[in-house]
Amino acid sequence: MWRLVFRKNALGHYPRFGAAAQAVYAHKLPIFLSSLDVGSKLVTLLRLRCITIGNFDGVHVGHQALLERARVLAGSGGQVVAVTFDPHPAMLLKPELAPPTVQTLQERRECLVKYGADQVHVINTTKELLAMSAEQFMAWLRAQIAFDCIVEGPDFHFGKDRAGDINTLRAIGLKNDFPVDQVASVEVALSDASRAVASSSLLRWLLQHGRVHDVAAVLGRAYQLTGVVQKGDQRGRTLGWPTANIATGARVLPSDGIYAGLATLPTGARKRAAISIGTKPTFGSHARTVEAFLLDHKAPLDDYGWTLTLEFSRWLRGQTRFDGVQALLEQMNLDTQRTRQEIAQEVVLT
Repeated sequence: MWRLVFRKNALGHYPRFGAAAQAVYAHKLPIFLSSLDVGSKLVTLLRLRCITIGNFDGVHVGHQALLERARVLAGSGGQVVAVTFDPHPAMLLKPELAPPTVQTLQERRECLVKYGADQVHVINTTKELLAMSAEQFMAWLRAQIAFDCIVEGPDFHFGKDRAGDINTLRAIGLKNDFPVDQVASVEVALSDASRAVASSSLLRWLLQHGRVHDVAAVLGRAYQLTGVVQKGDQRGRTLGWPTANIATGARVLPSDGIYAGLATLPTGARKRAAISIGTKPTFGSHARTVEAFLLDHKAPLDDYGWTLTLEFSRWLRGQTRFDGVQALLEQMNLDTQRTRQEIAQEVVLT
C-alpha cells in the first residue's frame, strides 16, 4: 500500500534533485518515505539514509531483521547506518553486572556490514551521554548523523534510565519530521522444542550452557571464535596430540567441555577440529584455555602469533578429570572419532 507524508523541505538536503526538489516543495506533492508494493516486488521511490540503533552484540537474526527493513526503507541507492556503542553502557553504570560480550567490537562491525549496513557509527559511551533524557539524546544524535528514518524493535529503550521506548521514539519522530518503523521480534526454534525471542542475553545463556547448535539458530550462522595462537604448556605436543591454543580476550565463552567443529587457517584451508575449553583438571591446571586439535592436518603448525578461527558445531561431552594419561588419550581418540562422525568431509570442502 502507499505510504504518504507531506514533509517540509523533504528533499532540501538532496542537492541532486535540484529544481525537482523545489517543485515538489512548491506544489506540496506527497513524498514517499517507504516503498510501493507491486505484487511481490518493492519499487524504491527515494534514496534515503535509514539508521538503526543498538548494542548489536552477536548481530543475531533479530538484528539482521532490523538491517533488512532499513535497507527496504533506504532503497538500493540509499544508506543503512548501524549506530552502536562502545563500551556497553552497563560497563559505566554497573560494571559488576555488565554482561560479557559475544563479539569484539571489530567482529561486530564486520557482521553489521555483512548483513547490510553501509556504515557503522560507533558512539563512545560516556556517563554524560547516559545522563541525557530520551529527547536530549535524539537531539544530540541528529546533530551527529543526518538521517531520514529509524528502524527499531519493540524492546528498544534509550535515554537516562532507559526511560525512552519505541513509543517515545515515535513521538520524537513526529515532532522532528522523521518516521519510525518498528520490526517485530524474531523467534527461533531451539533443540529442546521450545521457541524463544532472539536476543544477545539468550546468546550468552546458550553459550554458557554449551548449546552451540542453538547458538547457531539464534545467530543464523555457526558460532565462531577467532583468536591469535599463543604458547601453551605444550603438553599435547608431548603426548602426540599437538593443539593450537588461542587467546580469546574478555568475552563470553561456551561452557567447559569438548566440541566438534572446524578450524580455518590463515591460508583459508579448513580442517575438522576437536575443540577443548576448560582448565585441564587431569593435570591440576586452573587456567581456562581454548585449544583445538586439527584432524587430517599433516604439516606442522607454525608456533605462535597467527590467527585461527574456530567454528563450533556440536557439544560432545563435559570436562572430565581422568585417572591418568592413558585414560585421557583413549578418550581423546574417541573425541576425534566423534568429530569425524559429526562433520562430514564434504562440509570441510565447501
